[in-house]
Amino acid sequence: MATKLEKVLYTAHAHTTGGRDGRSVTDDGLLDVKLSPPKAMGGAGNATNPEQLFAAGYSACFMGAIKHVAGVKKVAVPADASIDASIDIGPIPAGFGIAAKLVISLPGLDRTVAQDLVDSAHQVCPYSNATRGNIVVELVLA
Repeated sequence: MATKLEKVLYTAHAHTTGGRDGRSVTDDGLLDVKLSPPKAMGGAGNATNPEQLFAAGYSACFMGAIKHVAGVKKVAVPADASIDASIDIGPIPAGFGIAAKLVISLPGLDRTVAQDLVDSAHQVCPYSNATRGNIVVELVLA
């Protein structure tokens, strides 16, 4: 069952033409990206693809969730914290699906504290909440 938003804080708008071999532009013009299927999927591979955009969005959002839960728990997030995101695409019985892997680096933090931040962030991150139960998401603490 879908969870209804209690309050809308922000709405992003993008206009896309041409699908995977086209262009996406946000209403504020800050994102204007040419799209192309990757070579591995028979495309030219000369532009960004939706999986790259998903990887960037999920990793940025997840880092924001880590910072949020760290603030609540009074834990300082290392300045050099980072996330390497991988998004796979492949066939499933009803078409195509994706899988996600986030490799989270929180250098200098005690491993137990770092794992608690990752687990807590996974519960509050909007991307994690959107994908939970729908795709395989692997979280790896580096």
